[in-house]
Amino acid sequence: MDLRQFLMCLSLCTAFALSKPTEKKDRVHHEPQLSDKVHNDAQSFDYDHDAFLGAEEAKTFDQLTPEESKERLGMIVDKIDADKDGFVTEGELKSWIKHAQKKYIYDNVENQWQEFDMNQDGLISWDEYRNVTYGTYLDDPDPDDGFNYKQMMVRDERRFKMADKDGDLIATKEEFTAFLHPEEYDYMKDIVETMEDIDKNADGFIDLEEYIGDMYSHDGNADEPEWVKTEREQFVEFRDKNRDGKMDKEETKDWILPSDYDHAEAEARHLVYESDQNKDGKLTKEEIVDKYDLFVGSQATDFGEALVRHDEF
Repeated sequence: MDLRQFLMCLSLCTAFALSKPTEKKDRVHHEPQLSDKVHNDAQSFDYDHDAFLGAEEAKTFDQLTPEESKERLGMIVDKIDADKDGFVTEGELKSWIKHAQKKYIYDNVENQWQEFDMNQDGLISWDEYRNVTYGTYLDDPDPDDGFNYKQMMVRDERRFKMADKDGDLIATKEEFTAFLHPEEYDYMKDIVETMEDIDKNADGFIDLEEYIGDMYSHDGNADEPEWVKTEREQFVEFRDKNRDGKMDKEETKDWILPSDYDHAEAEARHLVYESDQNKDGKLTKEEIVDKYDLFVGSQATDFGEALVRHDEF
């Protein structure tokens, strides 16, 4: 696997925190998507299943009978009802869906762990991460793709050190999770919005050339790749909100940690709306279990829907 493919695999999220710098994936941190399925209830409830359960758990429910789905859903409802008042609110549903998102993040870290823990000691040192990620690419002073690998490594090292709370340059699994997903940890927020390594003239702002230079190295090339031209347009149209030719700290934060549409909140609202039979703004266990096909589904239900839609014929 070459570096381009490897870094793209690390992106989340995603969005996820480590990626080959491209037109939209260099520094920006987004929350992971609830599902890669299309959210269209008229077609299926697959998106809702992934959002409510997490994609892997949703696959497990696909193998259950309706009766088994209802029984397990009832047990999940007891967990969602945090204050144990017998009702599930929109806020409690949102928290549960966020929990499913977090599980995706931890699963992502687990999937990458073996790749970096070269000596299998249950820890990942900065040297291990650097060697696996960059290797001999740092020896090439003139990469033909224009990417500045040394600058990328400096940025990664800064974030690694911030995640490494005890300062020994060796990450535990929790520290490595903070490194890969800094947007999930309050103590990492400063590092994802830092300006020091972009603001070359130390004036407290990021101008257009500093912004482009963070991602692309000209190295004497007269013709910029198309994605660089696109980034210049993005800077002028969207990054520099007050049109003063530079990004201040708040504009930089909006770039690094965008105020994304809250998918978990929207999904929680959708589930309540679809299931709240008496329209009191909250759900009983009975209301949720009655709509088990929306929340968790089952193989039998999917088969029944297929017959109704004549998909099998």
